[in-house]
Amino acid sequence: QVQLVESGGGLVHTGDSLRLACAASGHTFTSGHTFSSYAVGWFRQAPGKEREFVAAIGWTGGNTFYADSVKGRFTISRNNDENTAYLQMNSLKPEDTAAYYCAADLYAEAPVLAVIPQGNLDAWGQGTLVTVSS
Repeated sequence: QVQLVESGGGLVHTGDSLRLACAASGHTFTSGHTFSSYAVGWFRQAPGKEREFVAAIGWTGGNTFYADSVKGRFTISRNNDENTAYLQMNSLKPEDTAAYYCAADLYAEAPVLAVIPQGNLDAWGQGTLVTVSS
């Protein structure tokens, strides 16, 4: 099973940008699959709230899907050579403050990660904290 590690979180001010990274461990891929076989999604959980979908990129890299709250501000991308997916976050707002998690699902298309029960996703990272001050 793929293992994921997030990085890039931090404390920023309203209007600033951050880029989060989700690095996959190549040593733990299911036999016959590589990072390119997995769709990757970003989710976030604010204090006292449920974890919510943010963005996803399909396993082919050809489709992306975003929550309405981040559309036009956040961009998800992937570099299969680096086994890494990214979330570029621009025009950050205090309401973007949350722990951000990446998740992976084998051979999924981007919109699926927005609706599939989160417990059914194949792998999760431990999260990285993003704090946006006003």
